[in-house]
Amino acid sequence: MAESRAIQRTARQSPYKMRLVIDQIRGKDVNEALGLLKFSKKHAAKQIEKVLNSAVANAEVKARAADEAIDLDALYIKHAIVNEGPKLKRFMPAAQGRATPIRKRTSHIEIIVAERKGK
Repeated sequence: MAESRAIQRTARQSPYKMRLVIDQIRGKDVNEALGLLKFSKKHAAKQIEKVLNSAVANAEVKARAADEAIDLDALYIKHAIVNEGPKLKRFMPAAQGRATPIRKRTSHIEIIVAERKGK
C-alpha cells in the first residue's frame, strides 16, 4: 500500500485553532496520534480524530481491494495540513447606525497516512 488520504472541507473551526492540534500529531504513528487526540481538551481534536479515522479506514479498503496485507500498527501520518476555507460573513449592529463585520472562519483538513517500511 502506498498511501491513503482523507479530507474534510469547510469544518466550522478557525484554521489557527486547528493548526495548534494538527502540529502535535504530524509525523507520529497513527495509534499514538489517536491517543493524543482522544485526551486533548481542544474542540478541534474531535474533528481531526474523525478525519484520521477515515484515512485509516481508507487505507484498509485500499489494501483489501489490492489483496495486500496491511499492518495498522505500522501506519503513520505522512502529511497533515489545515488550510483556510471560505469565511461566513455576518454583521453585528454597532453604534450610530453602523454594522461591524464578523468573519466565521472555516478550515479544510487533509491527512495522508502511509505504512512505515522499517517495521
